[in-house]
Amino acid sequence: MEQHLYRQVFDTIADGVFSVDRSCRITAFNHAAERITGYTAQEAIGNICYELFQTRICERACVVSELIDKEEEESTARANITGKDGRRIPVQLTVTLMKDDLGAAIGAVVLIRDLTEIEQLRSRLIRQTSITDIVTINPEMQRLLKLLPDISSSDCSVLIQGPSGSGKELFARAVHSLSPRRHGPYVRINCGALPGTLLESELFGYKKGAFTDARQTKPGMFALANDGTLLLDEISSLDMPLQVKLLRVLQDGEFQPLGATEPMRTNARIIANTNEDLETAVEKGHFRHDLYFRINVVTLDLPPLRDHPEDIPHLVNTFIEQLRKETRKPIDYAAPETIALLRGFPFPGNVRELRNAIEHAFVMCHDRVLLPEHLPPRLRGEQPQLASHAGDHDERRILVDALTRHKGNRNAVAEELGIHRSTLWRKLRKLQIV
Repeated sequence: MEQHLYRQVFDTIADGVFSVDRSCRITAFNHAAERITGYTAQEAIGNICYELFQTRICERACVVSELIDKEEEESTARANITGKDGRRIPVQLTVTLMKDDLGAAIGAVVLIRDLTEIEQLRSRLIRQTSITDIVTINPEMQRLLKLLPDISSSDCSVLIQGPSGSGKELFARAVHSLSPRRHGPYVRINCGALPGTLLESELFGYKKGAFTDARQTKPGMFALANDGTLLLDEISSLDMPLQVKLLRVLQDGEFQPLGATEPMRTNARIIANTNEDLETAVEKGHFRHDLYFRINVVTLDLPPLRDHPEDIPHLVNTFIEQLRKETRKPIDYAAPETIALLRGFPFPGNVRELRNAIEHAFVMCHDRVLLPEHLPPRLRGEQPQLASHAGDHDERRILVDALTRHKGNRNAVAEELGIHRSTLWRKLRKLQIV
């Protein structure tokens, strides 16, 4: 009678509960566990739990074994189990050690809490707090997001300021995507990546025969962006002669291709971004004040990531979802200690550096959970592994791996390894990697 009463209580618990012996073989399985997993008690009992549920985290480090080894009473972990129908089920596991009358461990009771609805709510929250890939719950960032529909509905010039990697281009794309021009072209040019003469020909285009190698007429960015949006990335890099010509476009809507005798018109909307303070550049005489006031009709000042660390867990989840689709690696989430480590890092490279860190972790991770050891060494407070005594073979491997992770971006590689870009260049030349 007493055993029957215990069984009734066991089966009326809302969360899934099952028990295992010291070898992790299931010995009892309640009704809620059947509902969550799809397995009947008859199908589950007698099976080793991590084999039945295909939980790789348990294969790597069995929670029951760790409790016995550490002489702890209880442990909590988050995992994804595989149900009978093959679907992955996010759950929270609470494992409590069972002991006999002499205090010896004889197994454990495992409580399973289904997190599917919570995960769905989290996904909805991310969708609600994101516009064209902008993910945030920070009040200041939310305030900027609320401005975007009004800014987008007008045709005024927009200046987006913020440190490198803070998401300036995402905001520029959002302005275009929400505007009546969203069906028109979105054209971006990096003003800091080209010398002045080449940048001029890219912006305004040229006519056939305008210079020695001009074998055919080429339309410039202003022509290509007609009826759409032109993003002038790193506008602070423009030299003074180009600033004058850009001012004419903004004032009159006219520009003159190289070699042309007549001006052309454009109605491209101008969005400019910069990681420098343009007002300071104007005061120093590096940037024309009249051009500054032309592009500074509406200004969005984006904060560095260190000012909104509460966004890091949401950004990490977003990057994991993106990279899981790109790489097809079955990685589910970042462990709480990984998130805590990320939240404590200042991220001088901002959101871009955070994404690079998660991409690095994806390369290093061979399980379903991103752990602290999967992150780049600099985030863990370790020195980069390019010591002077390292052999050429090891150094070459480290450099090649870093270049692969960062898709050839030497600035990012130098930043990760903690060396100057010129030092990196010398090492690449020495090891004949370039």
